[in-house]
Amino acid sequence: MAIKRLFIANRGEIALRIVRAAQALNIETVLAVSDPDRDSAAARLADRKIVIGPASAAKSYLDPRLIVHAARESGCDGLHPGYGFLSERAILPTLCQKYGIAFVGPEPDVIDALGDKLRARAMAGAAGVPLVPGSDCIASAADARREGDRIGYPVLLKASAGGGGRGMVIANNGNEAEAGFHRASAEAVAAFGDGTLFMERFVPEARHVEVQLMSDGKGNVLHFGERDCSVQRRYQKLIEEAPCAAMPDHLRKQLHESAVALAASVNYRNAGTCEFLFDVKRQEFYFIEVNARIQVEHPVSEMISGFDLVQEQIRIAGGADLSVTQDQVALSGHAIECRINAEDVNRDFLPSPGRITRWQPPEGDGIRLDSHMTQGAMIPPFYDSMVGKLIVHGSDRADAIARLSSALDAFAVEGVPTTIDLHREIVAHPDFIENRIHTRWLEQILLPERAKRAA
Repeated sequence: MAIKRLFIANRGEIALRIVRAAQALNIETVLAVSDPDRDSAAARLADRKIVIGPASAAKSYLDPRLIVHAARESGCDGLHPGYGFLSERAILPTLCQKYGIAFVGPEPDVIDALGDKLRARAMAGAAGVPLVPGSDCIASAADARREGDRIGYPVLLKASAGGGGRGMVIANNGNEAEAGFHRASAEAVAAFGDGTLFMERFVPEARHVEVQLMSDGKGNVLHFGERDCSVQRRYQKLIEEAPCAAMPDHLRKQLHESAVALAASVNYRNAGTCEFLFDVKRQEFYFIEVNARIQVEHPVSEMISGFDLVQEQIRIAGGADLSVTQDQVALSGHAIECRINAEDVNRDFLPSPGRITRWQPPEGDGIRLDSHMTQGAMIPPFYDSMVGKLIVHGSDRADAIARLSSALDAFAVEGVPTTIDLHREIVAHPDFIENRIHTRWLEQILLPERAKRAA
């Protein structure tokens, strides 16, 4: 049964994005808002808003029972979690199932299974997807040393329940493996309430490449190409582009096939992203994890495919089949996205809430801005610091970089510090232009160069 009234359990630019997608499908929208978000751009555009609690996310956006209660009380028959917050918590779709609300995302058991990195790793292996050489569960510091010696250093200790770089420690020898076990386990307990760790071979100069998937839960899985998300700081993505220009076509084909095979093996439903580590020197890729939701960087895939992924999410959640076949997904050109954050780069990326006194975004062919900001808008101190995503599309990577450089130069924001200047530096750097980047490039090359100039 097609969704008629959609509850949106998120905020910021993704809430606005979902409102627009739903309204394009003639679906009524109800937006959950905390007190500080009463007058947000999404709240003004939605057909209705419901104040669900105070600024504290724990008492508003992170309370699954409160969210589902508000959806029921407002007569919604569908619920979209966006990304972040409760989007990968199985309790939310479980409650939706209980009360007959269509959840825009995977089934609860799939979210649970894929959310545990050890289980996801086993599922990927069973589906024939290449894995990073690594271990099963590591129960002690002695285990960490033993596994590190077996795999070969450097290695990466990872939290099974983790994400966002928390509970992750690099070890270059046995002593560091033992010390890293205690540190990573403590971080994992603090962040996720679960200290379970495993270990993988660490690839010093790897690419982070991910495949955008969409499935109807009826055995049909599509991919919309891959994205290169290698410009990162502390495992947080800053720039994403599609396709991965460093990957040869024969590996690209294998990458897509691996991601589709994994999704099909678990009867995945809705949007998801299969993430891989690409070892450029070895010309091998390895499974990392699956993100069981729409991702921040989905517009990059939309720009090269001309396809609205959020609308497709909503249709599938309402019981529809996929609206296209793989043969009809035509990928063209090159797209790049910059995440614009309200952060002070010169103060170790300190989040900088406040009022935007000037907001002059770029315009032109091939330029897209996903943002909930306007001139005079207030950035609250309670949530993520991202204020927008600048996306460009060009005929090839060089054309996209030229368009992005011009767009960043034209992007004027005042009142709060932002990362726009940093993005200008990245895009102008010879390593970025010549595609000599990897997941540690920003921290090892550009930021030290920047600090040296400032000294």
